[in-house]
This record gives sequence, structure tokens and C-alpha cells, in this order.
Amino acid sequence: MKKLDNHVPLIVIDVQNAFEDAIWGKRNNPFAERNIEKLIDYWNLNQMLVIYVKHLSKNKESLFYYKNETSEFKEMINPLPKDIIIKKSVNSAFIGTNLEEILRKNNCPNIVITGLTTNHCVETTTRMAGNLGFYPYLVSDATATFDRQSINGETLNAEKIHEMTLTNLHEEFAIIKKTEEIVAML
Repeated sequence: MKKLDNHVPLIVIDVQNAFEDAIWGKRNNPFAERNIEKLIDYWNLNQMLVIYVKHLSKNKESLFYYKNETSEFKEMINPLPKDIIIKKSVNSAFIGTNLEEILRKNNCPNIVITGLTTNHCVETTTRMAGNLGFYPYLVSDATATFDRQSINGETLNAEKIHEMTLTNLHEEFAIIKKTEEIVAML
């Protein structure tokens, strides 16, 4: 098994109260936050860099509106002074932010990605990371998504959306691993 060096950053995307709202519907992987928290604890224990990404909107109707409490991180997210918080307004954590500069400055070819939701901001950030020449590891059990309605009106199952997203990303844009596998690689 490949080992990751001790300065690989953990990127935690959009773990915010907005995703607790019933509007999103049925979700897969109810243990995603628990696994994200395990990874954060491991990174903190080993004094490794954690980068938190927060989606903020200027649209007052959005759950991510920057003045709404729903835009705040979930209770389990407690950034330390050494951690970095990136604020974004689009799906990719690389657009309109200094994330790429931070990763290059810290000589981080590998990154570990977690967060919400699998098929939106996590996927977009992961694809861009791969396209920018980074080598991302996406933690499959530390991300989740929701049921969606297809363009034909059919309900698409969250678990299948999650699985398809991971399948599309694996070995082209990222390597897909589980929480325990990532910890074993460090």
C-alpha cells in the first residue's frame, strides 16, 4: 500500500448546517460526518494541515446565505488556529479562492478530500484538483449525497448517485479510499 507523507492536507468541503434542512430529502451514508470527524481528529493529533471549505451565497433565499445560521459549519467542525478556512461561492473550492496557491506553497501534490455533497462540490473540487495536477484521494465513506429528481421526473437514489460519482472519479481524477484505508496510509 502506498504511504502518504505527513504533510498531505485534509480538505473538508461544505460540512454546513444547511445540509440538515429537510428540503434536501433522503440522504445516503448517515455516518459521513462521523468519519470526517475521525479524519479531522487524526490530522489534528498529528499536527497536519486541515483546510475547511465553506460555501457562502449572497442570495438571501439560499440556505448558504452568508448571514444565515444555516451557512455555519456543523457543530463537529471546530477549526484550530493552524487550520485554513476557504470561502467559496461556486461548486469548486479552486474557483475564486487561493486553494491552489496554498497547496503549491505547501508542496502538497497529494490531498485527501471529504465533505458534502458527493456529486456537487466534492466532485467538482476533486475533478479540478486532478486537472490541476494534484493527486487527490477521495474518502468514500466521508462524503454523502441526497436523492435527486431526474430530468424525466424519476427519483434517483442517493446511494446510486454516490456510487456513480465515485466510479466516474476513480483512477481518472482521484483514488477512492475509505477512512480506515487513508489512516493506514499515513
